[in-house]
Amino acid sequence: MSGGTLGLGLTALGYLSGSVPYGVVLARLLLGVDVRRVGSGNIGATNVARAGGKALGVVVVILDAAKAVVPILLARHLLGGSAHGDLWVMAVAVAAFAGHLFPVWLGFRGGKGVATGLGIFAVLAPWAALAGVAVYLVAYAASRISSVGSLAGTAVCAAGAFVQHGAGSPISWAGLAIAALIFLRHHENIGRLLRGEERKLKV
Repeated sequence: MSGGTLGLGLTALGYLSGSVPYGVVLARLLLGVDVRRVGSGNIGATNVARAGGKALGVVVVILDAAKAVVPILLARHLLGGSAHGDLWVMAVAVAAFAGHLFPVWLGFRGGKGVATGLGIFAVLAPWAALAGVAVYLVAYAASRISSVGSLAGTAVCAAGAFVQHGAGSPISWAGLAIAALIFLRHHENIGRLLRGEERKLKV
């Protein structure tokens, strides 16, 4: 199998992995509810935590991150030393992120991508991811608003990728694109924050 064929296959696998809606699946199995019909309607960890508690929210964060981490590590293992291997790894990462945002199983209406984006940064820019998590924790502790922590942490991850890899690396620019999409997916949250209407997480 040629590197290009393998790369395309791994990219498709990345999308399918990213498209698994763990929040929906776990809420249905453990709570008997459709998380899309409770709280904010989002399929991610914050809304799952509202419906089922912190522990379940943490599990969803881990799984939503892992569904990007696993295909990226697989692509790196299989293609890391080949021609254009780094670009294929990047394609797999972006495909996994796209899968979460636009899952085929849910009519292409997915989540906001924070945990999946964190999984991508954790593999491709780990120091940036660590800084992003630290900023998330501080921002969330200060505000008790998940979107504040998520947006602050995402911004730090994107900036940190440039610090870690430089402007000449595709990782930096892919990280910036991922961060921009996360901000776009939070446009309603940003609007509520500006109006002082964003809800605090009480779990």
